[in-house]
Amino acid sequence: MPHDVLVALVIFAVGLAAGTINSVVGSGTLITFPTLLALGYPPVLANVSNNIGLVPGVASGVHGYRAELAGQRRRMIRLGSASLCGGLVGAILLLVLPARAFKDIVPALIGIALAMIIFQPRLARWMAARQLARDRAAGKPDRGGAGPVVFNTEVFNTVVLGEGPVVGGGTVAGEGSVRVMAPATPAGPVQVGGPVLWVLVFLSGVYGGYFGAAQGVLLIGLMGVAFTETMQRINAVKNVLAGLVNGVAALVFVAATRVDWGAAGLIACGAIIGGQIGARIGRKLPPWALRMLIICVGSAALLKLLV
Repeated sequence: MPHDVLVALVIFAVGLAAGTINSVVGSGTLITFPTLLALGYPPVLANVSNNIGLVPGVASGVHGYRAELAGQRRRMIRLGSASLCGGLVGAILLLVLPARAFKDIVPALIGIALAMIIFQPRLARWMAARQLARDRAAGKPDRGGAGPVVFNTEVFNTVVLGEGPVVGGGTVAGEGSVRVMAPATPAGPVQVGGPVLWVLVFLSGVYGGYFGAAQGVLLIGLMGVAFTETMQRINAVKNVLAGLVNGVAALVFVAATRVDWGAAGLIACGAIIGGQIGARIGRKLPPWALRMLIICVGSAALLKLLV
């Protein structure tokens, strides 16, 4: 097989994987960016081309989660403004700061992203406990029986916790017995968050516009703490916010810097397919396998950048 064809297949394959992972939980950049580095792309060009290539995949994931977006317009408008502003600032910083600064900063960003992936299950349990406390404070009944209650959400249980047998249509975390209750629907006005959440989403947008690995994990964590809401619906909003960040950053990059359109196109083709896979069956993928793959690829990127 000719070398160029093999390279193209590799880029398409990692785009497919990244699109799937981004739709489910985020962090697809930790697959595509290190791969482009390994293929010899300069760091800034790899980051720019990767960002543009993943935009159609995020849009595909948003379409796949469209049912969960129902009734969340006010939330998306409010937090979407923060993501747009943050993504614009992050993209401008990438272009204004010298390339050497990117090479110096990215290892730290990858390290932070990997830490977020590693501690994701612990964060999920903390979010579940916080939701339980809020429900009890509001006088909502504990319909799950013994153990902390978590909203019935395959994204939360299967992807984030990824433990325990399936019981009554949901997952029960092994140690600590996290019991799943019946599907919850939002009651009353949809929470949109205050100024503190807006600023935090803005800062995550700055990070996403500049680099973006594990941006989705960060957004899920922020909204999971701020809102008493099913995690499937939070994940749907996460896809919208991440898409806005990547989209505005892509516009800046197209207008102001060089893009490898071949790599971006191959990633886009794979990511579009992956976005649909992630929306339809990604919740059933083994979470430990996803985390291990991301950690291994991200660690390889760290080594390449540091050595």
